[in-house]
Amino acid sequence: MSHRLINLNADLGESFGAWQMGDDPALLQIVSSANLACGFHAGDPLIMRSTVRLALAQGVSIGAHPSFPDLQGFGRRAMQLSPAELEATILYQVGALQAMATAEGGRVTHVKPHGALSNIACADAAVAATVARAVRSLDPALILLAPAHSELARAGEAAGLPVRYEVFADRAYLDDGQLMPRSRPGAVLHDAQQCVEHVLAMLREQAIVAASGHRLPTRIDSICVHGDGPEAVASARLIRQALEQAGYRLAALDQLG
Repeated sequence: MSHRLINLNADLGESFGAWQMGDDPALLQIVSSANLACGFHAGDPLIMRSTVRLALAQGVSIGAHPSFPDLQGFGRRAMQLSPAELEATILYQVGALQAMATAEGGRVTHVKPHGALSNIACADAAVAATVARAVRSLDPALILLAPAHSELARAGEAAGLPVRYEVFADRAYLDDGQLMPRSRPGAVLHDAQQCVEHVLAMLREQAIVAASGHRLPTRIDSICVHGDGPEAVASARLIRQALEQAGYRLAALDQLG
């Protein structure tokens, strides 16, 4: 039987200075693409470079994970930036990671916005267009990793960028395809088996399956597993095993057709 390709991605490099977040070395043995913090919500130059080195050693493709300039709030607070400032902020972060990747003999293959920037870009067409414009002006071959059924995905397509569509293993969805706000009970799935069932149901249906049971058909290229919870590594490993048992083969984002 021919294996279907799927990508597994995680947000990594989110430590800062002496402060440690997650178990990046363990997750890099499980995922096939990593979205690395670029210093504006987490990460610093030394962590960026060392995480790039770890990713390259594991054959994991590297993406930039730019955010609003909100280190204290971990990039989860909405900020009002003009289009010009937001564009420059994204270029600054992606460019910094490109420098680290070049220094280690690698390259940045994709961009995935973080936190509040991602949430707003998924719902606001103007912000989405600014993000896509920034990525395209840097390199039109950069892949935009965007949530399925989002304004961000549509803006990437309109800008002519290669877009890959992701779903989240550990997040519940609203009927319109947006993530359920973290403030609502049940928004984050903490049980690993529940995450596995959520992912397999979406792949089986080729659709976002909302908490209500509502389905939104979509192509699914990538599954995001979160790297910052105490059960993150065990959960990611279980999801990978379930995907392989279901006949999927993991591939880096730039290997997907």
